[in-house]
Amino acid sequence: MARENRTPRKVEENDGLVKKLIAVNRVTKVVKGGKNMRFAAFVVVGDGQGRVGCALGKSTEVPEAIVKAQAKAKKNMFKVSLVGTTIPHQVIGRFCSGQVLMMPAEE
Repeated sequence: MARENRTPRKVEENDGLVKKLIAVNRVTKVVKGGKNMRFAAFVVVGDGQGRVGCALGKSTEVPEAIVKAQAKAKKNMFKVSLVGTTIPHQVIGRFCSGQVLMMPAEE
């Protein structure tokens, strides 16, 4: 007789969000018994209407890290002000020595 304690398959949810995988990083930790490999996935989630979120998920497997990052990004969504389909003015984001320049799209 077969056991019926199998876990149900994951159902892909259609929540209307666009999910983009930006980067997957492999991290190795050297311990006494060898090397422990883990993965970090960076994901951006948006609805195309001005709400966007991003997050980093970590796990021992790549797909699991991506799912964790998507769930975190959904929780961390915030509103971006839009004029039509673009941002209203030029924005410069700074962190340490890095800079990001965002400019409105041309008409």
